[in-house]
Amino acid sequence: MWILRVVKRQNMNVGNLTYQFMSDEKLNEINIKFLGHNDYTDIITFDYTEDRQVSAEICISKERVLDNADERSLPYEEEMRRVMVHGVLHCLGHKDKTQEEKEQMRKKEDECLKLFHVEHKI
Repeated sequence: MWILRVVKRQNMNVGNLTYQFMSDEKLNEINIKFLGHNDYTDIITFDYTEDRQVSAEICISKERVLDNADERSLPYEEEMRRVMVHGVLHCLGHKDKTQEEKEQMRKKEDECLKLFHVEHKI
């Protein structure tokens, strides 16, 4: 899987990565309960990474991803891959709170998305 390559390129190992795909409403409930935010988001990452082993529970709103894809005139699958790797990048230490961090995160996402199309030889 291409996400494994993303993690390996950072000299890290993959532990337990769990993706949960859900509705806006369900993800908003999680957002309120665990983060105290009452707004819609496309992803929430619960990062359990330790000892160079990436582990996380990554919750994704299918509806937000679809809306983002439409807004950016991108295929749904491409935007979903971007959001999926976004969660992993948080586990690898990348932030996106400031505008500069958001720009850097987008560059890293783009780099990672290129790996999706690279054939992996074992």
